[in-house]
Amino acid sequence: MTPAKLWKKFGSDVVGFFTKLTFFLSLGFAIKCYYTIMPSLSNRKAHFNYEILEKIEAGIELLGFEVKSLKAGRGSLEGSHVLVRGDEAFVVNMNISPYQPKNTPADYEPLRNRRLLLTKKEIEKLRGKENEKGLTIIPLSVYNKGRKLKIEIALARGKKQYDKRETIKKRDTEREIRRTLTT
Repeated sequence: MTPAKLWKKFGSDVVGFFTKLTFFLSLGFAIKCYYTIMPSLSNRKAHFNYEILEKIEAGIELLGFEVKSLKAGRGSLEGSHVLVRGDEAFVVNMNISPYQPKNTPADYEPLRNRRLLLTKKEIEKLRGKENEKGLTIIPLSVYNKGRKLKIEIALARGKKQYDKRETIKKRDTEREIRRTLTT
């Protein structure tokens, strides 16, 4: 049974999936897992500062040592955003620190613009939404899907200060409810 069929059978029951996977491995089956999805980076403040309207998955054009660095979790999405210029989309201000600082090129810029790999239809859609007032495109996370690195971008609207206070209040009340239920 392939990992994809196991995943289809167990769905979001990750514990059952890995239990079945270890059972098959203990029987001596060789299983290659092609569809591992592990988040490397995430923009933690995005859900607090923005109201997420729509999410899109895109590829990202990187150099070899940047891929190694991202898989090791070295980088930051804080303050980064997506710009659509011409027929291309770019991530701006995404910081990827060098994997081996002494072994990287001297002219390497950690904050350089990186091209996103999207279809023309997706780029046109983003261009139209980007021009609307109050909307921005932000990266939410970078993760590997199989052997490729993907970036999840979102169309978002900035929250006002009173919306942020409301979010904090809601989170605190939920925490209090959970605390009273457990004791």
